[in-house]
Amino acid sequence: MRYSRLKIIFPIGLFVALFLDGSVSNVFAAKLFSYPYASVLHLVLLWIVFAVFLDDRDNLPVGIWSAFVGLVFDWYYTGILGVYMIGLPLVVYICRQIKPWIDLNFLTLLMIYIINLTILEAFTYIWYTMSHVISSGLADFAVYTLGPTIAVNLAIFVILYYPMRRLYLSVN
Repeated sequence: MRYSRLKIIFPIGLFVALFLDGSVSNVFAAKLFSYPYASVLHLVLLWIVFAVFLDDRDNLPVGIWSAFVGLVFDWYYTGILGVYMIGLPLVVYICRQIKPWIDLNFLTLLMIYIINLTILEAFTYIWYTMSHVISSGLADFAVYTLGPTIAVNLAIFVILYYPMRRLYLSVN
């Protein structure tokens, strides 16, 4: 009975993070960074990384939920199907593979989140470049998009780490 609460709270939190990604990005788009800098919030990715690493029994279907939320994200926010629908389950797979090999603490989870964020952004850049959606170079992407995205998401991770950890541990 105690474990069923996490199975209910996880999808609710995932969809809250999905809608907060778009809403907060829209509200702070002009205030956070101005042209040519662009930052992408990844609250969904943060919620997924926490789910993978703080779920003790690995019973949550995080991969399936991430594919579904990726489809909704692609459909609603990007308009290009497949980017996040494949990218988010890829991150879940990578996290599940390295989970047994790490000692879980704040700095380790922070570094894993930064690496997953970089992987997802690089995957998105490659997908958009191959689809001819963007034509910027790799250096422009790294300076104007990847750097600000990592900075903003790093700050959000530091702010939300202890409340989200406490939520997961209390429900789990």
